[in-house]
Amino acid sequence: MILGHERLDAAPVECAGLLVIGDPHVSSRRPGRRKDPDWPAPVLAKLDHCVALANARDLAPLLLGDLFERPVEPDESLKSRLIRILKGFRHRPLANVGNHDIRHTRLSDGDSLAMLAVSDVLDVVPESGPAAHYRVDGRHLGLGATPFGQAIPADARGLFPAADKVVWLTHHDLAFGAGYPGAVPPDAILGCDLAINGHVHKRHAPVRVGATLWFNPGNITRASVDLIAHVPAAFVLAGDLSLSEERLPFAADVFDLTGRQVAVDIAADASPEAAGRVESAFVSLLRAETATDLARSDDGALIREEIEAKFTRDDTPEPVRAAIRSLVEAAVARRGT
Repeated sequence: MILGHERLDAAPVECAGLLVIGDPHVSSRRPGRRKDPDWPAPVLAKLDHCVALANARDLAPLLLGDLFERPVEPDESLKSRLIRILKGFRHRPLANVGNHDIRHTRLSDGDSLAMLAVSDVLDVVPESGPAAHYRVDGRHLGLGATPFGQAIPADARGLFPAADKVVWLTHHDLAFGAGYPGAVPPDAILGCDLAINGHVHKRHAPVRVGATLWFNPGNITRASVDLIAHVPAAFVLAGDLSLSEERLPFAADVFDLTGRQVAVDIAADASPEAAGRVESAFVSLLRAETATDLARSDDGALIREEIEAKFTRDDTPEPVRAAIRSLVEAAVARRGT
């Protein structure tokens, strides 16, 4: 269901712990440099593994957002397969709303995630606030969540009067460590003991801000080549808020690295001649992409990589970047239909 106060008004969910699952990004469209012959089988296999793990250890599943890669997944067969998997959980999953799950600023009936929610396959938190409560190891845990694009509360005191501990789920551009442009450092949430963030694809070590411990577990799906060293894992959250890693099945060699090593070698040379070779390599790769199935990625990821790299090299103004990105998105959408 799409939650109001249903889970709060009911008795706490009795379980042995919570299973935290980073963004799955389920999609019928294979990510750019992935070379899996059967997509999205690797993603569904990880979710299947989560079901087996949760049921064997009596864990209640929490999805951090971006269950889907696109707000509207067009493959009905894939949605049926996903529904069967999610219905396999003994405890109904609770999902936060990620940016990939929504076409507009809020979850709406036209989004695939909403369809799963109203079908009672899982519970979805559409608005920032208290969402559920659990009894784990004799402790009462209050759970809140903030979907993408909504304000993370600064104060959670009083939201769970009976709770021993408060956990909050977020899906935001938060800077863990060095961060990236546009990301902001996490703030303390008064009255919240642990905050767990989706959206940021790589795992980052926990960071304490005031009395709030922030953790970013990273995605369970390695969709882009920058995640080549990332180890997909779910995390078991105990009643004392300790987290233990449960690695998920994955294959190491899943990315096509064509052109990547050449680019690295050229980038290491800052001479004018190297700059010319960069331009030449860029043009050559674009030509190759029009001629080979290998480079014609389902989601346009390869061409996006090259365009973004060229933006960085040329210090392209942001309005120009935005216009070109919009053209690329339109082109990919047309090809997909």
